[in-house]
Amino acid sequence: MGSIKVGYARVSTADQDLQAQHEALVSLGVSPERVYVDHGLTGTNRDRPGLREAMAACRAGDTLVVTKLDRLARSLPDARDIADELTAAGVVLDIGGSRYDPSDPVGKLLFNVLSMVAQFEVDIIRARTREGMAVARAKGKLRGRKPKLSPAQERHLVTLVEAGEHTQAEVAELMGVSRATVHRAMQRAQARKKSAGSSV
Repeated sequence: MGSIKVGYARVSTADQDLQAQHEALVSLGVSPERVYVDHGLTGTNRDRPGLREAMAACRAGDTLVVTKLDRLARSLPDARDIADELTAAGVVLDIGGSRYDPSDPVGKLLFNVLSMVAQFEVDIIRARTREGMAVARAKGKLRGRKPKLSPAQERHLVTLVEAGEHTQAEVAELMGVSRATVHRAMQRAQARKKSAGSSV
């Protein structure tokens, strides 16, 4: 049996569409039935069922294809670990049509830079969120431990959770509210989406 190409796609939130990644993987030579996906899972989480299945489907000589490195991992250590695991198994890693060669110094440097950029983006989002919360508290907009959220703050909270880079517990801590408050805000947001969808 010859070598095959196995595709992996990921989006961070449940309302994001995987179609573009799926089509890109097929254009890179992956059969549609060999595309594994994780829907609504952040790249900062290494333990993803779709990723496990994709890696398990690869044998020595096969190729694991992703459209971008940040679909595979959102941190430098995770990206390195996954690449090392694939290399040890004799599996080639293809990133958007470019084959990763761990023995090539330039290729290895580019891989590390791309991994650092993916991690940097996550860190920036977190830093900006914390900074925004600190400014809000300094202006007295967030008083006490469990303040009621203004409509704008609730929209911001929902955006943070849906972005998939923070857990609900992290968002609760960042905004100085309880997890129950976050849960209720997400329930209201989902109810509004359903209502909007049914009225169309």
